Amino acid sequence: MNITLRCLFAGAFAVGLFPEGAALAQSAGCTMSREAGGRQVFSCPGGVKVTAEAGASFRLADRNGDGSPDSASLRRKAILVDVDSSQHAGGFQVVTPQAIAAVRGTQWAVDVASGKTSVLVVRGSVAVRRPAGEQVVLSPGEGVDVSDGTEPLVVRRWPAPRVAALLARLGH
Repeated sequence: MNITLRCLFAGAFAVGLFPEGAALAQSAGCTMSREAGGRQVFSCPGGVKVTAEAGASFRLADRNGDGSPDSASLRRKAILVDVDSSQHAGGFQVVTPQAIAAVRGTQWAVDVASGKTSVLVVRGSVAVRRPAGEQVVLSPGEGVDVSDGTEPLVVRRWPAPRVAALLARLGH
């Protein structure tokens, strides 16, 4: 089933879970479509596309008021963010309880589970840091796992099965 909704409200992009995994987004010009497996795809002005796995808990925000989201607050499960830098000059960040992943024009996945945030870069590069700590920069195929602790962030090339498993949850 593919359902497309056009969201008409300006300001904050609120995404909340409703019965059967439905989501509600509020934004001028964004559209939400539902894909197989309950995934939701939010296509927004400014070249921002966010794919959320079924049951993901997140909120999109337009902090600079330009009508396009520039951040996501992710609390549970995974989202895949695709930012077209030729259309979206302001960058984009995903904030989780453990980490902040920020970028300018790329595609990356962020997964929150069991007190850990995992970030994988598909295309481009992403800076990942703890809210008050060190920063690492990831390139395509690289990932980092960020826990609540203070141990150093370690960039690793993720094995193909791990990459495939995460991207399959997101329909890619």
